[in-house]
Amino acid sequence: MRRLEGVFDLTLDDYHGRDAAMEKCLDHARLAARTDLPILILGESGTGKTLLARAIHNSSSRKRAPFVAFNAAALSDTLLDSQLFGHERGAFTGAQNRVKGKFELADGGTLFVDEIADMSPAGQAKILRAVEYGEFERLGSESLKVADVRVMSATHYPVTSFESSAFRRDLFYRISGLTITLPPLRERARDLPLLLASEIGRANREQGKSILGLERAAAERLFAHSWPGNLRELARVVEAAVALADGELIGPDALLLQPVERETPQRRDTPDAAGAEDGGSMTLQAAERRHVRDVLVKLGGNKRRAAAALGISRSTLDRKLES
Repeated sequence: MRRLEGVFDLTLDDYHGRDAAMEKCLDHARLAARTDLPILILGESGTGKTLLARAIHNSSSRKRAPFVAFNAAALSDTLLDSQLFGHERGAFTGAQNRVKGKFELADGGTLFVDEIADMSPAGQAKILRAVEYGEFERLGSESLKVADVRVMSATHYPVTSFESSAFRRDLFYRISGLTITLPPLRERARDLPLLLASEIGRANREQGKSILGLERAAAERLFAHSWPGNLRELARVVEAAVALADGELIGPDALLLQPVERETPQRRDTPDAAGAEDGGSMTLQAAERRHVRDVLVKLGGNKRRAAAALGISRSTLDRKLES
């Protein structure tokens, strides 16, 4: 599957799944592309929910119309109103011009609302009316506007968690005409070789390198990893590995895999060993310094390779180590 290049014209033909969970996901996605039902995509962070939504849109009868993506998390009701439905001039301080919202911009096409379960109750009520009747009001206006919009939504919460949350049942039933579950990468063992090859090829093109593949030990480490960050983590690991590789094959020393930590009662109350080195400091600066040191240790103290892996200059690396 292409990740960055060709994102805007990505279709379901670009997806290939060998694992049962991914095959089921793609079957549902192809069905979604043949209908105009509202779609709810479930999946952990980093699994590619926005990309799948775009691929469904580009494979549907609405493909020539706009695909408008919007993240609903952590917005106040005023900002949510303005972002979704637009505002009139003078609707609030700083509103100097009339602005169209995402819903209006998606007229004839698809509106993708990411992290919909994180919307406020007021925001949920407003989007429910827009989804149900295609009606909305710009902030500061008393006139109704109408738009023909197919709504796709996504959340990292499982459906079962909605029962104990503030997420409205009526909104859930309205947006989940079809529910598609994107499996985490740890459940896609048979897909992993193809995904790795795709990411190595993309990183080669971006960095002007010609890495051919993986050493056996490196491949074994990658296949044994649980990938808590899913596709986002995979892309980061491969980008760094291609940058660090000296030959035609990626070796195990070029893999900057973060260990998966399991929280214990003791860890919640006390700083970890790395934090103790900085006097137990929990500041962002201390956390950054610990991360830089960890990368340097993993690369055998090679500052040039560590700077390349971190995406910073050698002088910046030295400055962060001394701070």
